[in-house]
Amino acid sequence: METVSITTSPTYDLTALRRAVITLLEPLGGMSAFVTSGERVLLKPNMLSAKEPDKAVTTHPSVVRVVAGLVKEAGGIVLIGDSPGIGGFLRVAEKSGIFKAARESGAPLVEFKEAVELQGSGTFRSIRIARAYYEADKIINLPKLKTHEMMTMTCAVKNLFGAVIGTEKAGWHLKAGSSRELFARVLLEIYLLKKPALNIVDAITAMEGNGPGSGDPIHLGLLIAGANPVAVDVIAGRLAGIPADMLCIEREAAKMGLPGALASDIRLCGSPIESIPEARFKLPTGLDVQFGLPSFLTKALKNQLISYPAANQKTCKLCGICRDACPPKAITIQNSALSVDNARCIRCWCCRELCPYDAMQTKSGLLLRTLKLLPGRK
Repeated sequence: METVSITTSPTYDLTALRRAVITLLEPLGGMSAFVTSGERVLLKPNMLSAKEPDKAVTTHPSVVRVVAGLVKEAGGIVLIGDSPGIGGFLRVAEKSGIFKAARESGAPLVEFKEAVELQGSGTFRSIRIARAYYEADKIINLPKLKTHEMMTMTCAVKNLFGAVIGTEKAGWHLKAGSSRELFARVLLEIYLLKKPALNIVDAITAMEGNGPGSGDPIHLGLLIAGANPVAVDVIAGRLAGIPADMLCIEREAAKMGLPGALASDIRLCGSPIESIPEARFKLPTGLDVQFGLPSFLTKALKNQLISYPAANQKTCKLCGICRDACPPKAITIQNSALSVDNARCIRCWCCRELCPYDAMQTKSGLLLRTLKLLPGRK
């Protein structure tokens, strides 16, 4: 059985949050069960882009600050590192409040720049991840619970994609991003290369809607923790009210036979899940109708059943960030307007994820628009 702990934490106040994290970890043996004195412990928050903490795009700095303090108390040497999808590392750290959290905790910030190539044992035989991430004695994963336009939800497993150096992320999207299942396998195989010792999810203020960068904050007042990120994600999805068949990473983990992929194999502790008010996150508008339909229908009607990106020309600043980040190079700027080649687009939604102006919208195929109008569809 995989153990996942849940506790309530209504606020990011440091004193209250520290008590909540200690309570969260008690059933798991406390921080000392995961950290040995003298170990170099890398905290891996979500540092997607340069957004203020209240936007719920990044892991809240108070969570980083509290966990860093507990690791130090257990005798660990704390490092804080990531590779943002957009913007300079220090700018993202400053805007998100993580720079201040690092300074106050006395932990150095580590930008993932240099990679080490590792041999995989699954679908992908060679995977490059950040040397600083791989060479740390322990990893403590600090994801933010958010919806995700490509993978439906991003939490513990998806947050470990940050171990890939920023400039190399687009290559993985191009190689595997046209299939949610294949991309889920990429994420799982990255996780298996260097398993985190502990995962602590910031679900105090989560994100629903068009996550991971353009959604709406939603207050859950929860923290979730466990050693197995797959199991943590299964419980996070349940707490967010997301149907299990829409969680691509968990479905693929079950196919791979990974521990923690089945709810029946997870032991919950801490706050009883029945006592937690039911949530039902708004899902991204860019999700295709891909669940519950026969495969031959989705293939035959593909162009009518998918959503695709399109620029809002009124709010687009023509900054070129989406164009430069687009894995298949489907975006161009011509005649003072941004254009998307839908034939080349792989629907990875990097453009929407990285746009600092929320100028990239979603448009749906005719049949998808029709299905969304049916009773019971949202």
